[in-house]
Amino acid sequence: MILAWLIGKVKAAARPRGTKTAFYLLLALTAVVLGLVLILGFLLRFNRVQALFPRWVHDYGEAFSIIWVYFAFSFVVLMLLAMLMSRVSVRLWPEHREARRRFLNAAPAAALALPAAVMGYGVFVERQNMSLREQRVKIANLPAGLQGLKIVQVTDIHAGPFLSLKQVARAVDMANEARANIAVVTGDLISAYGDPLDGCLDALGKLRAEAGVFGCLGNHEVFADSEQYTTERGAKLGIRFLRQASEKLRFGGATLNLAGVDFQSLEKRRYLIGAEEMVDPGAFNLLLSHNPDVFPVAARQGYQFVISGHTHGGQVRVEILHQDLNVARFHTKYVDGVYLLPTSSIFVCRGIGTIGIPARLGAPPEIALITLERA
Repeated sequence: MILAWLIGKVKAAARPRGTKTAFYLLLALTAVVLGLVLILGFLLRFNRVQALFPRWVHDYGEAFSIIWVYFAFSFVVLMLLAMLMSRVSVRLWPEHREARRRFLNAAPAAALALPAAVMGYGVFVERQNMSLREQRVKIANLPAGLQGLKIVQVTDIHAGPFLSLKQVARAVDMANEARANIAVVTGDLISAYGDPLDGCLDALGKLRAEAGVFGCLGNHEVFADSEQYTTERGAKLGIRFLRQASEKLRFGGATLNLAGVDFQSLEKRRYLIGAEEMVDPGAFNLLLSHNPDVFPVAARQGYQFVISGHTHGGQVRVEILHQDLNVARFHTKYVDGVYLLPTSSIFVCRGIGTIGIPARLGAPPEIALITLERA
């Protein structure tokens, strides 16, 4: 509605002042409104401001801020392209052309409709398209007893306004249908304090696997100050969250040393401090870490395989000139799928939830079924 109003102002200004003046007016008005929305979104990130409103105000306020930035940026870029094309057409065909006039009249509507269609697809279609991803990971010198071992992973749930407990239950059902040997939950059950943590844990408590259900904690457990509570209540429900701890599991004569760590923040200056002490030289060492950026350090410490989440697969990703563009790449090069080093491998799952905006593009939600195979 705001953009429609701005377009109206532009058309009104265009009559007496010309297209250039109208365009500058559009930019100025867009900048003012955009600034106000950004200030609101910024303020809602502070606990003191959040405490003044219901939890949903923060979620929807943040989402609206980001979506508005997206629309404003897309609108301005598309309008600039339209004006550039108009200038080029004037140079190529100086005489008046009815087609050019129709193009300029349609440009504002097209500049608004295209971003809306893309965002609508991400919110209402791809975000809902949850599936089971079957991923085979080839590992050198994999013990014979672990050949064909199946691990099902649920991660980055973010239960709350944009992912219901019914959807969490659906993800658990899909994971159970995989009949895996091990089930793992790799962090970010919720987004912030006030989200339905108990309901999410109750749903995850229905996960079933031959050797048990294990997990690690993510950065949003830190933000919500729920690490201890999640660990204790998860244990009552049959989920063992490994916090700088490991569990030895036996499969056909082979030992799997399953270790887990809390979220590894760069503020610690060094990843996986003390995690090398959990490595068992006589076993196959698998590390659960919410943050995939620890992979090179884990490989040096002796972990042959790492399972992570955190990135949402980029959540919104676009390929331009064979380059995969997404926000996650600013934080890590391990965004989605399998990555290899000479002595180790990592699998990064896209997860099922969203953060910031309730949309996914190019990174549909998933539960992962990982099968280990000897290379």
